[in-house]
Amino acid sequence: MKQSAKEIARNFALFVVTSSAGTVVDLGVHWLLSNYVFKGNYWGSFWIAPTISFELAAMANFIIAYYFLWKDRITYRGTRSFWRHFAAYNVTTLGAYAIKLVAMQGIHFLFVRMNWMQDSSFEPVVCNLLALCFSGSFNFVMNEFVIFNKKK
Repeated sequence: MKQSAKEIARNFALFVVTSSAGTVVDLGVHWLLSNYVFKGNYWGSFWIAPTISFELAAMANFIIAYYFLWKDRITYRGTRSFWRHFAAYNVTTLGAYAIKLVAMQGIHFLFVRMNWMQDSSFEPVVCNLLALCFSGSFNFVMNEFVIFNKKK
């Protein structure tokens, strides 16, 4: 069933609002890990911490998407349905995660080149936030048109 541009725009707006919970989880966990656990460690702050924070955020976002945002597109609710949708969601988040990491590294190296925020404990988090804009757009497209696609 073809969706109208108005419906897609509405869903995108709701996606942005509901994804705020995942963004808060992602940025909070990433900041805690990069500032306290991996402080001063490039691999820890720019690879391990964002991996952990992204997966926790993905779990939070999926629960919101399943029970709130795309609840009308789920024809059967049960344990099997939940885990089947979660598996598909998690696979697509791997693509979003790859986009996030590539964007995050590019933004970090741009900041290094510009000598911007290099002494700030928030630099990894700012790179993460900017990269989430790219991965979030990909994630919305996958959710809207693949995982929670409207059935005919």
